[in-house]
Amino acid sequence: MKKIYVLVSTVLVLLACKEQQKNPSLSVNELTSEEKKDSTAIKHIFNSALTQGKSYEWLRDLTQNIGGRLSGSPEAEKAVLWGEKLMKEIGLDSVWLQPVMVPHWVRGEKENAYYTISGTQKNVPICALGFSIATPDNGLAAEVIEVKSLDEAKKMGVKLKDKIVFFNGAFDETLINTFKAYGGCVGQRFSGARVCSEFGAKGVIVRSMTNGINDYPHTGSMGYGDIPKEQYIPAAAISSRAAENLSKDLKNNPNLKFYFKQSCKTLPDAPSYNVIGEIKGSEHPEKIIVVGGHLDSWDLGEGAHDDGTGVVQSLEVAYLFKSNNIKPKNTLRIVFFMNEENGTRGAKEYAKVAKQNNEIHVGGLESDAGGHTPRGFSIDANSKNTTLIKSWKKLLAPYGLHDLVKGGSGADISPLKNEEVTLVGYRPDSQRYFDYHHTSTDTFDKVNKRELELGSASMASLVYLMDKYLYTNDEIIP
Repeated sequence: MKKIYVLVSTVLVLLACKEQQKNPSLSVNELTSEEKKDSTAIKHIFNSALTQGKSYEWLRDLTQNIGGRLSGSPEAEKAVLWGEKLMKEIGLDSVWLQPVMVPHWVRGEKENAYYTISGTQKNVPICALGFSIATPDNGLAAEVIEVKSLDEAKKMGVKLKDKIVFFNGAFDETLINTFKAYGGCVGQRFSGARVCSEFGAKGVIVRSMTNGINDYPHTGSMGYGDIPKEQYIPAAAISSRAAENLSKDLKNNPNLKFYFKQSCKTLPDAPSYNVIGEIKGSEHPEKIIVVGGHLDSWDLGEGAHDDGTGVVQSLEVAYLFKSNNIKPKNTLRIVFFMNEENGTRGAKEYAKVAKQNNEIHVGGLESDAGGHTPRGFSIDANSKNTTLIKSWKKLLAPYGLHDLVKGGSGADISPLKNEEVTLVGYRPDSQRYFDYHHTSTDTFDKVNKRELELGSASMASLVYLMDKYLYTNDEIIP
């Protein structure tokens, strides 16, 4: 028995050694002396976030006391003042508001929808899509024609005339990354009304952009392109469960009529602001690393995961630098962008002003994928810096940050893109995100405190490494 025990123990030790060779992050002894310093700094960052973090209470204040923050709304205006005050409270070196004119679309009274089948009226959870026009005052009723994609709608052609077109393209459930599934069908939401109006359709209803089956309709932006205003038709989203039921009922009664009413409208552009604060760089103050999320949200919920989490995590990056006495070599700039949801005016204005002022942005990090468990980062950079960031996996993997992959960064920092700037998107787990995205259920209680704090620490750790090691013009920053 003793011999067997020794043999088993020896095998286990050999396997462990082999695994350490495969994964340098398993042992601090595999790190260089400089990497050991970095590992210690990152550990301090995570410890601070998990024991002294502020992000969760900041998010509670933003969502519970202000709520949904659609651009142009009184709530968005309150959020700007909230952000400015908070940045000053944590002691950033400078804080200012950057003016920007934003779209001002209002939902109006609660939408209503139903259809009748076999003598029974079925009420349908529905919400207007952003920038849609209203229905007539007494609502809109017409026969329904179901399609699964924009291409299918185009092939229908004149058959769409005088119909309400029902886009029922669902998420591809085989895709592990739910953002890819979202990208595969969101075109019907954005362009469905424009495409169908050309064939004389009366209106459009769209299956909500979610991989779940529930009774909560998901709003989001749509657009009419360059078609004449007299050809605009109303567009709305219905819940995924309602879409499933409507599809089944259409098979039994292809001539059923669908009714919906909405009173939304677009008002003149309204004044608003990006909220900006920074810690001045100790060695290269002229070089900027921007970290941000978007302050605006849709109006149905509280804008918790989209993108209250991104806003508070971005600010906590600066807080964690200050509380750990990390003095960035480059200027660390925190930006709460306005109007990401329905126009990205804040992002465009920020990039325009940066260009006018000849600012040098060397890096950017955006959080706009929810506040769930950290998984990694997507990298939009030249090959040299992409390889560099991937080399940090041994420092980041112990904290669950295994995914360092080539990909997009985010809607708000992407206008800064050029060959030199390194843009990165924070990527938490995506499986639950589209349960809440653009719905009335995107509320504070859906955010887990520890997951949120882990995200803040993950972002701060990456910024720490970017600040120290990024290449610019074939030179290392320090």
